[in-house]
Amino acid sequence: MSQEKESMSEGASCPSKKLPSRDEVEEIKESLALQDNLRDVKHKIIVLSGKGGVGKSTVAANIAAALSLRGKKVGLVDVDIHGPSIPKIMGLESSRPATSLDGLEPVQYSPNLVVMSVGFLLRERDDAIIWRTPLKHGLIKQFLAEVNWGELDYLVVDCPPGTGDEPLSVIQLLENADGAVVVTTPQDLSLADVRKSITFCRATNLPVLGVVENMSGFICPHCANTVDIFKSGGGEKMASEMGAPFLGRIPIDPKMVESGDSGKPFVESFAESETSKAFIRIIEPLLALAGRIRKEEDYNANL
Repeated sequence: MSQEKESMSEGASCPSKKLPSRDEVEEIKESLALQDNLRDVKHKIIVLSGKGGVGKSTVAANIAAALSLRGKKVGLVDVDIHGPSIPKIMGLESSRPATSLDGLEPVQYSPNLVVMSVGFLLRERDDAIIWRTPLKHGLIKQFLAEVNWGELDYLVVDCPPGTGDEPLSVIQLLENADGAVVVTTPQDLSLADVRKSITFCRATNLPVLGVVENMSGFICPHCANTVDIFKSGGGEKMASEMGAPFLGRIPIDPKMVESGDSGKPFVESFAESETSKAFIRIIEPLLALAGRIRKEEDYNANL
């Protein structure tokens, strides 16, 4: 009898028989819901920068727009909670997401491009969001798990600058993201912080798809000569030193300001400009991701 009691006691204390807590069950359910909601999203690209003011949101918006102009179904999600720029850049400041049985509906910018941002949820344009980490993490999770993204070729995530809460939340929630596009400007002050972004990606096992050097030279609208206001080539050199791919340079163009203020991505407004052509070159490696997936599918089909 004593042996039976001893056996029962050992079984009760066995870690393998321990039931998950309520919090653990909820976490598993939320993870499964997120995976289910994004099951039809083929590629997930996170746009990062180590420093503010490098034009990261402009780059993210134009990457998303350029991909959509190539016939790809694209979602653009703005998780810069304290400074959402995407609604202004895309000319959607007065838009509000609709609700359906499937959850929140992203705002339609064009037939191939849908957008979600905390800027759509503010009652007034000048409202400030004063939140701590748990609330921010919850909103990011809601954008990924409860927005009805549907079938997408690409989901482009515009993160706030730095290596803090919001980028970390995105990387943890998007466990299978394709990788990050890291935006910098050529001067040393920016490059020092962008190096930290690349280190951050590697510490979190997020592949670095490439570095974009923004504001790389100024093209004079009168004589078409290039002046290196912020120097040039620093991003490419840094990428080489860090062992990261270099996607290309985007020159300063006064029409970029005009485009952002008018609410239409530059690649649409000035498609024939050298700056637009630079964006087109930058998305080529991202378009190649789709080709890689097709090869993998063909290989698996032949097994």
